[in-house]
Amino acid sequence: MAEEQIGCPKFQAQESVVARLTQQINAARTVTEKAPKTEELIKAVEELLDCGEYKEENLDCQLCHNFSELRKKTAELILKAGRLAR
Repeated sequence: MAEEQIGCPKFQAQESVVARLTQQINAARTVTEKAPKTEELIKAVEELLDCGEYKEENLDCQLCHNFSELRKKTAELILKAGRLAR
Protein backbone atom coordinates (compact mmCIF):
# COMPACT_ATOMS: atom_id res chain seq x y z
CA MET A 1 0.00 0.00 0.00
CA ALA A 2 1.41 3.39 -1.00
CA GLU A 3 2.01 5.94 1.74
CA GLU A 4 -0.23 8.99 1.41
CA GLN A 5 1.33 12.42 1.86
CA ILE A 6 -0.05 15.86 2.45
CA GLY A 7 0.11 17.52 -0.95
CA CYS A 8 1.42 20.88 0.13
CA PRO A 9 4.95 22.13 -0.65
CA LYS A 10 5.06 24.26 2.52
CA PHE A 11 4.10 21.29 4.70
CA GLN A 12 6.59 19.01 2.96
CA ALA A 13 9.40 21.54 3.43
CA GLN A 14 8.59 22.03 7.11
CA GLU A 15 8.09 18.30 7.67
CA SER A 16 11.80 17.62 7.19
CA VAL A 17 12.62 20.35 9.74
CA VAL A 18 10.01 19.02 12.18
CA ALA A 19 11.26 15.44 11.78
CA ARG A 20 14.87 16.49 12.45
CA LEU A 21 13.90 18.50 15.54
CA THR A 22 11.69 15.70 16.84
CA GLN A 23 14.57 13.25 16.49
CA GLN A 24 16.89 15.64 18.36
CA ILE A 25 14.32 16.15 21.13
CA ASN A 26 13.84 12.41 21.50
CA ALA A 27 17.61 11.87 21.66
CA ALA A 28 18.12 14.47 24.40
CA ARG A 29 18.36 12.95 27.85
CA THR A 30 17.01 15.75 30.02
CA VAL A 31 14.24 18.30 29.69
CA THR A 32 16.90 21.01 29.87
CA GLU A 33 18.60 19.52 26.82
CA LYS A 34 15.25 19.18 25.05
CA ALA A 35 14.09 22.78 25.65
CA PRO A 36 16.01 24.65 22.90
CA LYS A 37 14.99 22.19 20.18
CA THR A 38 11.45 22.13 21.53
CA GLU A 39 11.24 25.92 21.17
CA GLU A 40 12.50 25.59 17.58
CA LEU A 41 9.85 22.94 16.93
CA ILE A 42 7.11 25.25 18.19
CA LYS A 43 8.29 27.98 15.80
CA ALA A 44 8.35 25.52 12.88
CA VAL A 45 4.79 24.32 13.47
CA GLU A 46 3.55 27.85 14.09
CA GLU A 47 4.68 28.70 10.56
CA LEU A 48 2.31 26.01 9.32
CA LEU A 49 -0.50 27.11 11.62
CA ASP A 50 -0.13 30.69 10.36
CA CYS A 51 -0.19 29.66 6.70
CA GLY A 52 -1.74 32.34 4.51
CA GLU A 53 -2.88 29.72 2.02
CA TYR A 54 -4.97 27.75 4.54
CA LYS A 55 -8.30 26.61 3.13
CA GLU A 56 -10.68 25.10 5.67
CA GLU A 57 -12.38 22.90 3.05
CA ASN A 58 -9.07 21.40 1.88
CA LEU A 59 -8.31 18.02 3.49
CA ASP A 60 -4.54 18.56 3.20
CA CYS A 61 -4.89 21.88 5.05
CA GLN A 62 -7.02 20.25 7.74
CA LEU A 63 -4.50 17.44 8.24
CA CYS A 64 -1.60 19.88 8.31
CA HIS A 65 -3.31 21.98 10.96
CA ASN A 66 -4.30 18.95 13.04
CA PHE A 67 -0.76 17.52 12.97
CA SER A 68 0.74 20.93 13.70
CA GLU A 69 -1.60 21.59 16.62
CA LEU A 70 -0.82 18.18 18.10
CA ARG A 71 2.92 18.73 17.72
CA LYS A 72 2.68 22.19 19.28
CA LYS A 73 0.71 20.87 22.28
CA THR A 74 3.22 18.07 22.76
CA ALA A 75 6.14 20.51 22.60
CA GLU A 76 4.43 22.83 25.08
CA LEU A 77 4.02 19.90 27.49
CA ILE A 78 7.76 19.20 27.27
CA LEU A 79 8.51 22.82 28.16
CA LYS A 80 5.96 22.76 30.97
CA ALA A 81 7.54 19.59 32.38
CA GLY A 82 10.88 21.39 32.35
CA ARG A 83 9.47 24.30 34.32
CA LEU A 84 7.85 21.95 36.86
CA ALA A 85 11.11 20.05 37.32
CA ARG A 86 12.96 23.16 38.47
